[in-house]
Amino acid sequence: MKAFDPGMIVTDVRMSGMTGLELLEKVRGVMEGVEVVVMTAHDDMETAVTAMKSGAFDFLVKPVDPKTVQALADRCFRERELEASEVAESVTALPRGRLVGRDPRMIDIYKTIGVLAANRATVLVRGETGTGKEVIARAIHENSSHSKEPFIAVNCTALTDTLLESELFGHVKGAFTGATGARKGYFELAGKGTIFLDEIGDTSPDFQTKLLRVLQERRFYPVGGEQPRTTEARVIAATHQPIERLIEEGRFREDLYFRLKVVEVDVPPLRERRGDIELIATALLGKIREETQRDVRRISDEAVIRLREYEWPGNVRELENALMRAAIVARGTVIGADHLILEGMGARNPDDLTLEAAIARHVRLVLDHADGDESAAATLLGVTKKELRSHLAD
Repeated sequence: MKAFDPGMIVTDVRMSGMTGLELLEKVRGVMEGVEVVVMTAHDDMETAVTAMKSGAFDFLVKPVDPKTVQALADRCFRERELEASEVAESVTALPRGRLVGRDPRMIDIYKTIGVLAANRATVLVRGETGTGKEVIARAIHENSSHSKEPFIAVNCTALTDTLLESELFGHVKGAFTGATGARKGYFELAGKGTIFLDEIGDTSPDFQTKLLRVLQERRFYPVGGEQPRTTEARVIAATHQPIERLIEEGRFREDLYFRLKVVEVDVPPLRERRGDIELIATALLGKIREETQRDVRRISDEAVIRLREYEWPGNVRELENALMRAAIVARGTVIGADHLILEGMGARNPDDLTLEAAIARHVRLVLDHADGDESAAATLLGVTKKELRSHLAD
């Protein structure tokens, strides 16, 4: 095999001399860059799991269709071409509390974080699910003079009113069934640190009243307690809810809203800053490599175009999940377009679903990827500059 120098090896599992899994192990040890496809008549989970964990490119069950083998070979060599054509660059893992983006709205957020880190103002962070509201809250805390103090994140939707109050304010012995002893709450334990209240828009009016008292007086009562406690903790709240509408419907206190929004930070959804998608995706690869143990280091041009086309209803969190899946599927160091599973490619305006509109949209994305260079964009699309311009004119 070393003399033949194959690009891909297809091996049975049950063979005389050594098994296919033993062969796979030897190949992986001495022949770098050679992909191994394991096939067997026995589709048991243990063999498949062992093969894939040992680094098999794929796992086939007999009888094997020659077309399937051909498709596997095509995919194998296409991925090798991607790796050969793109320089593998090491990407540092995205640290906790680090924001990525060059969009002007993100630059404004960076500036705001710098200002907020220098004071103790209450902050309301608004944005869709998955946009990174907690990351912004952590960045404010970690850049402040009280960064050594605790940062405590509380998901308000995950707890009932009683549990939420007990977590934040603590309780005295016998306050409720199961309260066998007194317990300090987060407002007391946080010291001069930060309490991050995620999804504050989903809380009840009763809880809102108690939180308002904390913000106004810096005092609170443990559940079942008669003696007030004080707090120096900073409050950063976040929501994806339209607070103004909740106020109109009587579901959110207007006075609490104004107390929370001393400074308001609006996080743009990912679809409104498509120019940042490649930057964010590349930054996420380091974290994904650590969590998946897959040595993915690059995203192909075609994959980047697909990422930019998608609407990302789940924002950065959905992008990370999509890349995580792609890293697991990809057998090499490059994530290609065919490794991405994007749910329905995002919702579109019904008036914008014609083939011509889709082509024009794709051409604009490729042109944006090529930094406005029509010749480079035409080459990527496989068309002439004249054809490229005609699609944009439609």
